[in-house]
Amino acid sequence: MPFLLPSPPSIPPFFAATPKPQSLRRHLPPFSSSALRRRPLLRPLAAGRDVDSFTEKSGYLFDIGVSEADSLADYDVARIAAIFRQRPYLVARRLFQIGTTFGKWFALRYVDGLMERSNQMFEVRAAELRKILVELGPAYVKIAQAISSRADLIPPSYLDELSLLQDQISPFSTEVALNTIEQELGLPIDEIFSEISPEPIAAASLGQVYQARLRRKGQVVAVKVQRPGVQAAISLDILILRFLAGLVKRARKLNTDLQAVVDEWASSLFREMDYRIEAKNGLKFRQLYGSLPDVLVPETYLEQTTRRVLVMEWVEGQKLSEVKDLYLIEVGVYCSFNQLLEYGFYHADPHPGNLLRTYDGKLAYIDFGMMGEFKQELRDGFIEACLHLVNRDFDALAKDFVTLGLLPPTADKEAVTKALTGVFQNAVAKGVRNISFGDLLGNLGFTMYKFKFRLPSYFSLVIRSLAVLEGIAISFNPDYKVLGSTYPWIARKVLTDGSPKLKSSLQSLLYKEGVFRIDRLESLLTEVNLILSF
Repeated sequence: MPFLLPSPPSIPPFFAATPKPQSLRRHLPPFSSSALRRRPLLRPLAAGRDVDSFTEKSGYLFDIGVSEADSLADYDVARIAAIFRQRPYLVARRLFQIGTTFGKWFALRYVDGLMERSNQMFEVRAAELRKILVELGPAYVKIAQAISSRADLIPPSYLDELSLLQDQISPFSTEVALNTIEQELGLPIDEIFSEISPEPIAAASLGQVYQARLRRKGQVVAVKVQRPGVQAAISLDILILRFLAGLVKRARKLNTDLQAVVDEWASSLFREMDYRIEAKNGLKFRQLYGSLPDVLVPETYLEQTTRRVLVMEWVEGQKLSEVKDLYLIEVGVYCSFNQLLEYGFYHADPHPGNLLRTYDGKLAYIDFGMMGEFKQELRDGFIEACLHLVNRDFDALAKDFVTLGLLPPTADKEAVTKALTGVFQNAVAKGVRNISFGDLLGNLGFTMYKFKFRLPSYFSLVIRSLAVLEGIAISFNPDYKVLGSTYPWIARKVLTDGSPKLKSSLQSLLYKEGVFRIDRLESLLTEVNLILSF
C-alpha cells in the first residue's frame, strides 16, 4: 500500500475538523513488466477512441525530429532561433497554421463588430478561442493558462473561459515510454520495476504517468515519462509566440513587455520539462510542509529520476474538486498561507487536478513542476495590504501596491487611491468574513486593465492559488470565503511576529500623528472574533 505520513498535531482552532472516512485505498493490480515487453507495439490511440483536436491538427510537431531543440538544457532563444532557421519549411507550415487559425477567429470578431453583435457573440467567441488554444497544443495552452490571471494583459471578461483550459491529449506508445525509461535510467525495465501498468494511468501534453512497483524497495510509485519531441515542439511555438508578441507590442504600444512575458513563461516551461528540478522541488516541499496537519507530500526517488523520467510515491485519492470536503479546503488554504507567508516557497501550478483527497482524508499535493519564491519583503507587503484592505486605508493600500511591484514608484497615488476605493469600499464594508476573493479579483482586474498596471508573475500565481481553493469550496458551499478563513491567522501574525517591518506596520495602523487609534485595534479584534464565532 502507498506510504502515508502519520497525522501531525491538530490543525489550528479556526479550522474545525470534520469526520474522516476509514481508509479505502486499493492495492496495486499485478501487472508484469516482462509480459508487457512482449506485447505488440501500442499505438497512441486505442481502437475506437476519438482523436483529440491537438493530435488531429498539430500532432506533426511531435514528429519533427529536431534533436538539438529537444536536448536543450535551458531556455535559450538565440539557440532556438538558430536551430529552426535551418528548417524554414517547418516554421512556415506552423506559421501558416497559426495565422489561418487565429485569422479566422479575428475575422469573425471583426464581423461581429460590423454587425453590432459583439456583446451577444462574446461567449461563443470566447469558447471558440479556448478550443483554438487546445488545438494548437501545449505551448499555447500553458501560456494561456498562465496569462489567464494576468489582468494587465487581457480583459477580465476572458479570464473565466481561459481558466477552463486543459491540456490532455492522447497518450503516446507505451513501448516508446518503456524504451525512454531504460535509456534514461541505463537499466532494463525488469531490473527497475517488478510491476508496471500496461497503459498510462494519465496522459497530458508534456508526458504521461504509469503505476509501478520498485523492484528493490517494493514501494508503489508513479512513473512520469516525458513525451518524445515535446520540448522541440514547444521551442518552435515559443519562437513564433515571441515574434507575434513583438508585433502586437509595436502595433498597440502596450505598457507590458509581451516578449519579456513570453520569455518568462518559456523559462518556466523549460524548468517544468526537467524532471530533476521537479524532484528537488518535491523534496523541499515535503521537508517544509509535509508535517502540516492532514497534508500529504509524496516521497520523491532521486536515484530513479532523470531529466525525462520522474519516480515518486503513488498516492490514491480523488481530485479535491470532485469531493465535498470543506475541511480539506481550509487545510489547503492554511498550507497555502504557510507557503506564501512563512517560508516563501509556494506551489505555482494550483490546478485542481494537482490536489487530491486521499482515501484516509488527507490533502495531497502531487505535482511540483512549477514552484515560486516569495521574498520576505513581499511577504510582509502582502500582509500589510490585507490589513490596509480590511481597515479601508486605501491610501496606504496604494503604497502597498508599489511595494509589491504592482505599480511603479512614479504612479499617481491619488488616482490609484480613488480607483482602489471604488473597487474595494463596498466589498470591505460587508466585513472580512463576507469578502469574496473571486469578486475582489474580478473588480481589481478591471482596474488593472483600465489603468495599465503591471502584474508581476509571482503576484498572479499567488492570487490564483488562493482563488482556485475558494472556487473549489464555493462549488459546494456558496458562503465560503478564503480571506475570512485566514484573517485570524494574518492578524495573529501581525500582533506576534518579530519582523521589524510588520511591527512598523502595526504601529502605523494603530497610531496616527502620535495618537493611539483604539478604533483600529477594536476593528482588528472584532473581525477576528466575528470570524471565529461564525
